[in-house]
Amino acid sequence: MLRVENVTFAYDEQPVLKNISFTIEKGKHVALIGASGCGKSTLLKLIYGLLHADNGTLFWGDKQLMGPLYNLVPGEENMKYLSQGFELQAYRTVAENIGQYLSNIDQESKQERVDELLDIVEMKELADVKIENLSGGQKQRVALAKALAKKPELLLLDEPFHNIDNFRRSALRRNLFRFLKRNNITSITATHDKTDILSFADETLVIKQGELIAQQPTVQLYQSPKDYYIASLFGEVNEIILSSLRNTDETTSVLVYPNEIQIDNNSDIKVRVKNAYFNGGHYLIEAVLDNSIIFFNASKEYSAPEMVGIRISDEVIEKRKS
Repeated sequence: MLRVENVTFAYDEQPVLKNISFTIEKGKHVALIGASGCGKSTLLKLIYGLLHADNGTLFWGDKQLMGPLYNLVPGEENMKYLSQGFELQAYRTVAENIGQYLSNIDQESKQERVDELLDIVEMKELADVKIENLSGGQKQRVALAKALAKKPELLLLDEPFHNIDNFRRSALRRNLFRFLKRNNITSITATHDKTDILSFADETLVIKQGELIAQQPTVQLYQSPKDYYIASLFGEVNEIILSSLRNTDETTSVLVYPNEIQIDNNSDIKVRVKNAYFNGGHYLIEAVLDNSIIFFNASKEYSAPEMVGIRISDEVIEKRKS
């Protein structure tokens, strides 16, 4: 179990993290989300031991994590931290980098381990290519395989897929998190990509301006976000005043995702189309409702200034009101 208790950190007296506390059970996969500059990367570095907390304590199981003021070599042995940079040896091959810290006593077992990791990151055909000849995305995949080589107990990932081509990213995610589950490896992934969050994270931590404002199971957090900031981290979201949806004087607003707005031309709620954006499987429609912009999904393209009827289920409205 990872325990972070009342951790505070500042760069040159500029507060970055403020009294952060949370626990993560062993084997869980956790997403760490928040606006750019909120402190996500700093928190990962504190956990790994690259930075020292100004106040508070951190524990992995019964062991206190002491940080660089107490460790001659920064970083915890049973953890791996994969940053947005690549700590690879440019003049060695992909396979040599991945197997760098594996024992040479049993060469057959070492080769099997390297081959397994090459399969996970889909780089078997590049095993003998030197790092200097790889693209940024390929280097990132090698760095990920290298981090997994000795099966860390805790894996800390900072935007691990941001350099990876879209066509390869989905398979890499599946391969990675399947491997982590199989080996009961705990992970924390700092990310802006909602697919990293929704598809693979058991829980999600939300940071805003250096403060931890939510820790919940991911599905629960997505379905019942407590405010606009949290909902917006999952993508487009609408904040709609109830009086625009019902015959009421209520000024309360509800948060509604675009996929939760249905097209219904028999509805009394009409919106005026401004733009339509093709998203592959659907169009994202930008429209005006009572002088406010909203977004919703549609199976076909609509053109400005077409009027379209919409509805939102009572179930969604009541859930978001609570």
